[in-house]
Amino acid sequence: MTMRMAAWEPAEATTPDPDPHGRAADLARFLDGRRTLALTGAGLSTPSGIPDYRSPGSPPRTPMTIQMFLSSPEFRRHYWARNHLGWRHMDAARPNAAHRALAELEHRGVVSGVITQNVDMLHIKAGSRSVLDLHGSYGRVICLDCGHRVSRHALDEALVAANPGFRDRVAGRGAIEVAPDADVVLDDTASFVTVDCPSCGGTLKPDIVYFGESVAKDVVERAYAMVDDADAVLVAGSSLTVMSGLRFVRHAAKTGKSIAIVNRGATRGDDLAELKIDHRCEEILPAAAATMHTVA
Repeated sequence: MTMRMAAWEPAEATTPDPDPHGRAADLARFLDGRRTLALTGAGLSTPSGIPDYRSPGSPPRTPMTIQMFLSSPEFRRHYWARNHLGWRHMDAARPNAAHRALAELEHRGVVSGVITQNVDMLHIKAGSRSVLDLHGSYGRVICLDCGHRVSRHALDEALVAANPGFRDRVAGRGAIEVAPDADVVLDDTASFVTVDCPSCGGTLKPDIVYFGESVAKDVVERAYAMVDDADAVLVAGSSLTVMSGLRFVRHAAKTGKSIAIVNRGATRGDDLAELKIDHRCEEILPAAAATMHTVA
């Protein structure tokens, strides 16, 4: 499964559904009596301070592609300098009410698991136990030559040692703009020193699936198995712009499973959904969980 490059312009603004309490009750009725798999996207994490590519009003951005990353040592230096500053922002992010609601619903046996297109680890931080990181995780780094993996914290220590005072110098210039995917907007990176794989001296890359790169076959197989094991699928906070997420919704529809979507704005799966709610996940999901608790 390859992530294809998409036109990352902000989504068209829509008017949210009225009566969010009533819509949350609709979702509670959908979930009742079903083991539901959650498929989550960037819209779930924006309330935690992690920007996305598609929210109305977001600045147009060009997502990282594997071709860009591999294009030259200079580009990789530029990338790692920005990531060296930005990954801490993602690391400091905390789950919001939507993450906590999904974790609670899993503990109660309503949600069977989570497939997330996000790389922010917020589902794990919220207490979800069955989580598949479809596109990887910011917290790991992989060597493209030997496959050796190290934690992002360990790499940070090496980068700090190789670039003494770099963070302080950048901070002294004033506020920097945080971008999606553990990145920041930064132009002056010529002096930054990168670090190679501690095992073989090869090229290190965040353990994240870039556009133009294939999701590992075993991850795809696990995702399909999670869909097949569930009674229904809940899409939360994803416009389903990329095929890597949309194909699981289409698979669920083909196998006769019910689909619900909670997202601000239209999605590519709306015509497959039994229930579509145009509203914020951090409002609808906790209210639905509370409604189900009250009924129970």
